[in-house]
Amino acid sequence: MSKKIVLGLVLVSAFAACQRQQPANDVFVPTAPAMGNPVTTEPVYQGKFG
Repeated sequence: MSKKIVLGLVLVSAFAACQRQQPANDVFVPTAPAMGNPVTTEPVYQGKFG
């Protein structure tokens, strides 16, 4: 019984791997206003108590 289940899972996974991939045409690139926070510079280390 367990051999049939394993064979079924192998066949299903092989079938899923052979399916045609859909092209990724809908790529979302966030812009500065959409992200909410403006780009700022990183603070500079000024010593132990800086």
